[in-house]
Amino acid sequence: MKTLQPPCSRKYLDIHSMHQLEKAVGTDEMREVLAKLLGLDCPAENLREAIILDLFSHAVIFCRQQGFSLEQTSTVCAMLQDLHKACVATPLGNLEECYRYFTSVLFCHGVRRPPFSINLFKEEQLLALADYVVNTYFRHFKLYKYVFTPQVQLDLSLTYMGLQPDQCSPEGEPEKEETEEVEEQAGTAQEQEEEAVVKPEQEPSQVTLLRAYIKSQLSKELGQLQQLVEERLSASEDRLNNKLAALERPSQTPPAKGKTKTK
Repeated sequence: MKTLQPPCSRKYLDIHSMHQLEKAVGTDEMREVLAKLLGLDCPAENLREAIILDLFSHAVIFCRQQGFSLEQTSTVCAMLQDLHKACVATPLGNLEECYRYFTSVLFCHGVRRPPFSINLFKEEQLLALADYVVNTYFRHFKLYKYVFTPQVQLDLSLTYMGLQPDQCSPEGEPEKEETEEVEEQAGTAQEQEEEAVVKPEQEPSQVTLLRAYIKSQLSKELGQLQQLVEERLSASEDRLNNKLAALERPSQTPPAKGKTKTK
């Protein structure tokens, strides 16, 4: 009869790797072994590798303090690895999605419903693990996303159909070719100065007016879009903080109401 294997058990760190970690003496040796197992080349010089090493080394220390077995420790590292992959999959805000994903994976290892889940952790172990991940990873969720995801920049290129861009430069000044022709035709510096005085100022062309209007409308729309995104991010952060506060608040049983007897 085959034994049911948990969804995240031995997913990244197999039993041989866990035995290597168990034989490591001291934190420094454990970190060296863990860096080799995770494929980190030079965490001392690479900032991202150093953060990954700190994340998993503290997780292993937490598992040892809680008395987790090797299989449980391997599962905790796998859950953290999958959670981190979900976090850095997009530079956009996905905090709530990652939190729902983590809780669903966590419950898959606390309830025996084969073949979908197995009770690898006890109830108190699940609560301790949930508190640890919330207070370590989710508290610094934005920092992990900032370090491991590329910055998004919006680059717009506008093309005006049916207009002749050669009529005027972007600033509304004459083209360089026209200026060179004027200089060639002018025989002396005095004639150039007279032409500059007599020549009236050019009125803004249709292209300049159109560009100014499009720029004003575009900046207005971008400002409204930025405000909407900031409001949604703020609302999402407030909802998550409320959930975290509810999880951290100790459960208090309401006092029993005694019945007063009337004489």
